[in-house]
This record gives sequence, C-alpha cells and structure tokens, in this order.
Amino acid sequence: MAIDPIVAEVRQAREAYAKQCNYDVYAMGRDLQERQQKSGRTVVALPPKRREPIASDTAIRRREAPNKGMQSDGE
Repeated sequence: MAIDPIVAEVRQAREAYAKQCNYDVYAMGRDLQERQQKSGRTVVALPPKRREPIASDTAIRRREAPNKGMQSDGE
C-alpha cells in the first residue's frame, strides 16, 4: 500500500512536536494553551449540551425488549 505524502507529513510534524515536549501530553496541553493565549484571538467556550433524560418507562421497555437476533430459534 502506498504511503500518502500528506499523511506522512502530518505524522512527521506530530512526532516533532511530541519530541519537543518530551512526549508529555500535559506539557503539550500547556504549550497549546500558552499559544492560544498569545495568539490574541477570541476564544469561545460553549456551555455543554444538555441531553433530555429518557423517561423511566421507556428505559424499562428497552431493557425488557428481547433481542430477536440473539434468541435461539431451536435449530
């Protein structure tokens, strides 16, 4: 299988950045946050999306519903 040159370039850049931070994920996070602060761009922090809870009777029906694909038909 041929190696995609763009993928190879991205992987090389990722490896170089990880090496620069001694392969420390926390150091990478701190560095990226510093870069973000220094960029002067507006950072938007959106609130987390709220999901509506499933009604309890729906959840019970889902648990009690048999999985027909997993049931043995006697064969």
